[in-house]
Amino acid sequence: MSAQEQDHWWFVARRAIIDSLVRAHVPLPSDARILEAGCGTGGNLALLAQYGALDAMEYDEDARALASARDLCRVEEGALPDAIGFGETRYDMIALLDVLEHVEEDEAALRALGARLASNGRLLLTVPAAPWLWSDHDVLHHHKRRYTHEGLLDIVREAGLKVEVSGYFNSLLFPLAVAQRFAHQLLRRDTPLDARPAPLLNAALQRIFAAERHLLGRVPFPRGLSLYAILSV
Repeated sequence: MSAQEQDHWWFVARRAIIDSLVRAHVPLPSDARILEAGCGTGGNLALLAQYGALDAMEYDEDARALASARDLCRVEEGALPDAIGFGETRYDMIALLDVLEHVEEDEAALRALGARLASNGRLLLTVPAAPWLWSDHDVLHHHKRRYTHEGLLDIVREAGLKVEVSGYFNSLLFPLAVAQRFAHQLLRRDTPLDARPAPLLNAALQRIFAAERHLLGRVPFPRGLSLYAILSV
């Protein structure tokens, strides 16, 4: 992950989409406090640091060391739902980006993060969608689940949070991804699904995926590989 986050099409395009969602739907004060919960190796830190004073927490020791080495913010040990850290700091935005699917207690995790939002704060959430697409890719990345749109919203509401906006993304490439996953399973290939493709293909996939940032909120995608939601208390 650390080696691919800078230029793999999925990571680059997802950052563009996250930036678009924040600018369109997250009201941030000039002195905003930001938290990334589960920052991994730190691929999103440079983006999130643009919005305000950034903190980050990560459970895995090796990932945490790589994120900290980027020298962009405080990166502390933490875990969901019970060890978020940073005292009682309240945040104007908390980013939970493809993390919730790794957490056993997803509802409790959302409830705990909601308690750390400032009065007008927002929780930006992304998760993998379509449980029927479960594959070796999910096992490799230690996922506990994939989500349906309604299932995710049910958990959000049970956690006592409000949905400001939500929907699918990574939708333009959805048919191609479905075909690739079924072929991968059928042929029992050993190559990871998220291996970086050749440069020209990598650039083309990045452009297609990133183009969705102009459509989110305007075109309601009926399906996608991922879900996003912006939540408030």
